[in-house]
Amino acid sequence: MDRAKFFAGLRSRDSGVFGTSLSQKQVTGTEAILDEAQRRGTRLPCLAYILATAYHETAHTMQPIEEYGRGKGRKYGVPAGPYGKVYYGRGFVQLTWLANYQKAGEKLSVNLVKFPERALELGIATEILFSGMSEGWFTGKKLDDYLSALRTDYAGARRIINGTDRANMIGGYALTFEKALTAAGYSSLKPRPLPQAKPVPAPHPVQTKPAPAPTPVARKNTLLALLIDAIVAIVRFFKKGN
Repeated sequence: MDRAKFFAGLRSRDSGVFGTSLSQKQVTGTEAILDEAQRRGTRLPCLAYILATAYHETAHTMQPIEEYGRGKGRKYGVPAGPYGKVYYGRGFVQLTWLANYQKAGEKLSVNLVKFPERALELGIATEILFSGMSEGWFTGKKLDDYLSALRTDYAGARRIINGTDRANMIGGYALTFEKALTAAGYSSLKPRPLPQAKPVPAPHPVQTKPAPAPTPVARKNTLLALLIDAIVAIVRFFKKGN
């Protein structure tokens, strides 16, 4: 995927989303979403709607944010749970309610009940965004219910997050992101890992056979040789005496 071309498409005057410029924070947040999509192999329509959702839910900042008003006046905007925390909207999808924080935390092995503010961390917010929308954490509806090989219903997909609230508007954002992704050559194929060099086995040490031990001379042969030497010596002695 040509990301420069993707961002150029979003900055075009007729894109209808960011206008003619993006801040560094907007780029950083969008890059995090693109990275996660490519890591997971997310299909293009699903990614387009995920981006559109994040764009809307973060007030166009593309950063995990706290809900404006922090839940004031809403049923979830009061202290709850064992730690007396307020589970108002946080993150890319504005995670709300104690039960949803507990579910997300269990899925990600993060204690979001005790530390709900961790839903604002970019990595955690990104995982909640993708897994929550893919697996139907929020309303029981998930991406595959509206965006499949046979169906692309961007307006209906709003039910994954929040009923039909601003459904057509967010669907329009998804079309814009879809166009930019297509122009940039986005592919849902996961990047192939670089081939790993096979480890070269350590050379086996050369096994050298120990030199054979000298064959022991039989005792009888040794005695015979000594006897012969003695006879020869006696003969030589008598010869010298003559």
